[in-house]
Amino acid sequence: MKRDPNSHKGENGKVAIIGGSRHMHGAPLLCALAAERSGADLVYLSLPDWHENVAKDTSLNFQVYPFQMDDLQAHDVGPVLGLLATMDCAVLGPGIDHANEDSKKALMQIIEGASCALVLDAAALQPETLKAVKGKSAVLTPHLGELERMEVKEKELEKAAKDSGAVIVLKGPEDQVVGPDGKSETIKGGNAGLTVGGTGDVLAGLIGGLIAQKMDPFEASVLATKIIKKAGEELKKDNSYAYTASDVIGIIPEMLNC
Repeated sequence: MKRDPNSHKGENGKVAIIGGSRHMHGAPLLCALAAERSGADLVYLSLPDWHENVAKDTSLNFQVYPFQMDDLQAHDVGPVLGLLATMDCAVLGPGIDHANEDSKKALMQIIEGASCALVLDAAALQPETLKAVKGKSAVLTPHLGELERMEVKEKELEKAAKDSGAVIVLKGPEDQVVGPDGKSETIKGGNAGLTVGGTGDVLAGLIGGLIAQKMDPFEASVLATKIIKKAGEELKKDNSYAYTASDVIGIIPEMLNC
């Protein structure tokens, strides 16, 4: 990606990741690492307080803002929205507890109040999400099960994108990226090794990092899906299917340079 050689710290992307729960510390961390490897200048991470230290150990570059107590709750909404007001893009949802109704309610309030561009994944994908993102710059990254939870049929993707104004990335053996203006692209490639846990979090973080660097949301979604699939193909050469989401993150810069 091109950037101004005279730019200063923070001018090439500030991205926040909001996620995590007691049993899901890895999802927001993988997402944040992918955003970091996208080339974004600054990565902010908000997650449960019991994961604060592991988040700080994961990267010396992360700026960590733990939730006030445990899982995301109503009292976290104000501080998180204050953080997002200074961001170029935020990824919401990775690792949030699907069974915690209070967390999901707080997450929806953050979506509705956010002033920056958004990438929504996992628990952020609810039946009310499409309504909540109207008027915002947003990318939604469901797999088929999450699309069903959103009460959208696969054949309705174009209508859902147009009505909501969001880019929708439907993940699968072939990823389909649909824009609100009718643009659509199918990305083939990859392999079954990409079914390993965490690759969806990596994709969301990479999209968020690219958008934070001022890439168009549709183009960022297409590029990120191509990079993840190409990374899977490269890793399979030496690892068969025994590679991890962390391995995918490790070669993102090489894939960006292809």
